[in-house]
Amino acid sequence: MTQRGRRTVRDLRRGNRSALLRHLYFEGPLSRQELAGHTGLSSGSVSNVVGDLIGDGVVEEAGSVESDGGRPRVLLQVARRNGYLIGVDVGETRVRVALFDLALTELATADHPLSDSGHDVGQVVSLVLKGLTAVVREAGIDQAAVVGVGVGVPGIVEQGDDGPVVHGQTIGWDAVPLGALLRDGTSMPLHVDNGAKTLGQAEMWFGAGRGARNAVIALLGSGVGACVVADGKPYRGATSSAGEWGHTTLRVGGRRCRCGARGCLEAYVGAEALVERWGGAPEGASEEAAIAALLRAADEDDASARALLDETAEYLGAGISDLVNLFNPELIVLSGWTGLMIGPRLLPAVREATAAYSLRHPWDRASVELGRLGPDAVTVGAATLPLARFLDAGGAGAHGRDRVAGTTDFEPAS
Repeated sequence: MTQRGRRTVRDLRRGNRSALLRHLYFEGPLSRQELAGHTGLSSGSVSNVVGDLIGDGVVEEAGSVESDGGRPRVLLQVARRNGYLIGVDVGETRVRVALFDLALTELATADHPLSDSGHDVGQVVSLVLKGLTAVVREAGIDQAAVVGVGVGVPGIVEQGDDGPVVHGQTIGWDAVPLGALLRDGTSMPLHVDNGAKTLGQAEMWFGAGRGARNAVIALLGSGVGACVVADGKPYRGATSSAGEWGHTTLRVGGRRCRCGARGCLEAYVGAEALVERWGGAPEGASEEAAIAALLRAADEDDASARALLDETAEYLGAGISDLVNLFNPELIVLSGWTGLMIGPRLLPAVREATAAYSLRHPWDRASVELGRLGPDAVTVGAATLPLARFLDAGGAGAHGRDRVAGTTDFEPAS
C-alpha cells in the first residue's frame, strides 16, 4: 500500500509539472498567479512546482509586469536552451534533418538527396544517421543535451517488439524495423511516425489548425496523405493506418498508383502524378522545378497546363468532399510542399468543387485553408514528437526510448 501511495504522489506531481509546463510553453510568458488561474492548482502548489522547474533549469524568469496595487509580477517561460530537438523528414526525394531549440527555432540543418537507389533501407538509415551527426556538430552542442529525435516517414508506422516498424507500400518497405536499425547507430532517444501525422501535429499546435478540435491536415507532396483529428485527438484506426487519404479511390479502373492499385487520389493530384500527366516539364527537372514550370506555363496561358490545373482542382475538391462527408471536420488544411505551391492558385476552385460534391450541411460548417508552416513542416512536425514527450514528462525523464507518436493529444494545453 505504501509503494502504491508513493507512485500516486509521483504521478500527481508529474501531472502538475506537465500541466504548468504546457501552459507556459504554448501561452507563456505567464506569472505564477496566471498559472494558478489557468490550471486550477492552488497558489502553493504552483509555487512549489515552479520552484522545482526553475531548480531543474526547465523554466526561467522572463521579466515582470505591473500588478494592480501590489508588487510587480514575475513572468516565467520555458528555458529554450534547456534541451534540443531534432526532426527528420524521410521524404520522397530527400532526407532532411533539422536541429531546434525547445522553442522550435531552427539552429542547424542537413539535406541529403536520395540517390537512384531511392528508398533503399540501408541508404535511408545511413543518411539519417549522417544528418544527426552533422546537425549536432554544426550547432556545437553536446549530444547528451538532445531531448530526442523525431522521424517522419512515408507509410504506416506500428509499434513492434523492438520499436517502430514501417510499412511503406509506395516505397517498397514491408515491415522495416526502422526503430531498431536507427537505434543501432545512435544513443539519442528515437520517435517515429507517419510524415502526414507529424505535419498534422505541427499545424494543429502552431499553424492553421490551432484552436480547431475536428480537422483534417492534408499533405500534398510527391504523394498524398492526411492526418485526421477528432475531438482534439489524432484518429489512428486499428493499426495506425487511418489517414491514407491518397489511396482512396477517385476513379474506378483509373491511372495506376504507386501503391499498385488503380484510380487512387494520389495518382491524380500528387506531384509525381502531376508531372507525368502534364509531360511538359524540362528534361531532368526536379519535381519542385517541374511543378513551378507547370504553374508558369498556366500563367502564360498554356492550354494544356491550365486544363490540367483546372482538373486537379476538381479532383482535389472531390477528394476533400469525401473527408467532409466521412469525418465532418470544421477545417481542412492543405499543406505539404506541393499543396503550398499549387494551393494559392487553385484554392478558390477547390472550395467550389468541394461544395459541389459535399453534403450541404457539413460543408456549410467547414472551411478549406492553406497550411502556415511552410514546405518543411514535416521536419518541424517530427521534432514535436520528442517535444510532446518532454512536455508530458514535465520536463524530466524525457530521455527514455519509448515511442510517443500516437499517444499525444493535439490540444496544446491540457
